Amino acid sequence: MEYRKVGEAYLVRMDPGEEILEQLERFARQEQIRLAAVQALGAVKEFTVGVFKTDEKKYYANHFSGSFEIVSLTGTIDTMGGDFYCHLHMSAGDDQGRVFGGHLNRAVISATYEMVVTLLPGTVDRVRSEDIGLNLWKF
Repeated sequence: MEYRKVGEAYLVRMDPGEEILEQLERFARQEQIRLAAVQALGAVKEFTVGVFKTDEKKYYANHFSGSFEIVSLTGTIDTMGGDFYCHLHMSAGDDQGRVFGGHLNRAVISATYEMVVTLLPGTVDRVRSEDIGLNLWKF
């Protein structure tokens, strides 16, 4: 992973074999990022995304491996209990043009990954909502 700060944003490149969430956490801790918007694209060789079933308050994971292009990756870096937290969703397309996506649990880069992290002023912490079953922003 390499990155450069440009104004109030960072341009981040990750390389083959790196796992996106692990590298994002490493980067955010190094730069002490507490609140930011994330957008990215690239290529992955395997990924796991989840779909939350609200009536069950449970995530179901779908795992994919092969050649995939990230069509969209978006989300936030914030905190929960004052510590690093991120919430990302990703969609990726296969060689037939089929797209799969959901809440990002894991993704391993196959070729490259380019991410823009836009810093936001302040902080927003998350708290667990037992009613909904998710970690929500606490204002």
